Amino acid sequence: MTDFSDIINKAKDLEKKMKESQENLKKISVEGKSGSESVKVTLNGDGEMIQIYISPETLKEKKSIIEDLIIAAHNNAKEKLKSKTSEEISKAAGGFGIPGFKWPL
Repeated sequence: MTDFSDIINKAKDLEKKMKESQENLKKISVEGKSGSESVKVTLNGDGEMIQIYISPETLKEKKSIIEDLIIAAHNNAKEKLKSKTSEEISKAAGGFGIPGFKWPL
C-alpha cells in the first residue's frame, strides 16, 4: 500500500522544483537566425520578442522577402526556446514520473 504522506512530500518537492524552474525559464534568452544570419530574432523565456536585427543588405530586399526572413528567424528562435524549456521542465520533473508533460508554448 502506498504511503500517502510520501506522495504529499513528493508533490511538495515537485511544486518547489516547478517554481524554481519557472524562475529559470524567465531568464532564458534564445536567438533565431535566417538568411545566413542576415536576420536575427531574440526571444525571452516567455516567448516575447525582445530584439531583432536586420542587416543593411537585407533592408535593400523586397518587403515580402524581409517579412519571410523575419518569420523564419522567429520560428527558429521559437524551436530553440521549446527545446530549452523542455530541458528545464525535465530537470524539474525528473524522477516524478510525469510522462508526456509539455510546457505550453
